[in-house]
Amino acid sequence: MALIALAADKGSPGVTTAAVALAAVWPRRVLLAETDPAGGDLVYRSAAAHGGPLNPNTGMLSIAATARRGLVPDQLWDHVQPLSGGLEVLVGLGNSEQAAGLAGLWPTLGHAFASLADSPHAAADVIADCGRISGDTPAAELFPHASLVLLVSRTEPEALARVRDRAAALAGKLNGGSRVAGPGSPMVGVVLIADTGSAAKLASQVNDMLVHAQTGARVVGTLADDPAGAEQLAGRRRGRLDKSLLIRTARKVTADLYQQYGAAWSASAHAAQSHQPQHQSPPQQQGQYAPSAQQYQPGQPGQPAPQGSAQGGGRPSDGRAAGAGR
Repeated sequence: MALIALAADKGSPGVTTAAVALAAVWPRRVLLAETDPAGGDLVYRSAAAHGGPLNPNTGMLSIAATARRGLVPDQLWDHVQPLSGGLEVLVGLGNSEQAAGLAGLWPTLGHAFASLADSPHAAADVIADCGRISGDTPAAELFPHASLVLLVSRTEPEALARVRDRAAALAGKLNGGSRVAGPGSPMVGVVLIADTGSAAKLASQVNDMLVHAQTGARVVGTLADDPAGAEQLAGRRRGRLDKSLLIRTARKVTADLYQQYGAAWSASAHAAQSHQPQHQSPPQQQGQYAPSAQQYQPGQPGQPAPQGSAQGGGRPSDGRAAGAGR
């Protein structure tokens, strides 16, 4: 199973941009879920595959009624919409008031997200944009079901101090007081949003800080602080998205994650596929697509998808999303 939850401690470091960028280059089929209880952004900023706007009523809002009767992982697809670049998205809530409709259902959602990779019909990993987790956000109830919880942070001293303290508290909570992840417990990682010129040095320094503070967390990678790339990813700026610093660094992060964790994530999915009837064709996986976004241009909300972009669920690997960061 592979549920990867992204969150931030405070401020707006770019959790949504990070989630969309990682999903856009994910090497297997992936579902991007906007699970921020404060509400999602993509419905306002991204076009659907048909060229029109996304439906705000299909996604986290519509899944609430289904989940109250029990939720089979494959039912998630009934509430998913493809973006103009082809990325499959579970659209977030419209506002924080709507989160009341999901009260008590977050663990059910977490289990369904984590189990989707084992589906014999339409397996996929899930990247969940959980927004800010300070306070008692209910989205934190997804974390025990995750394979990885990634805290997104910028590199100002105060941001690093907050992410250090949040990582330590989160690791302790997820591991029964211990900061060392046990069997079945999620790892806690940190993704830094940094200037590429100083990213490697900063990552090493922050990782040393996390180790010295015995947080149980590690820096898993850095994403470029690339406003132009983020604008391209959001469909607000034209250009070669696959050549942007944002996408190039997202590729590096996903490659490193899969080198370290991919074998374990693949094991359960392969086991599930081996039990499929012989006459069934295996579901398409993201890894069957060579990473290429050279022809991709994210669509503007309400505008037709540009020529060369995927329609209705087919997707290029390095730029199949149109989203923006918070």
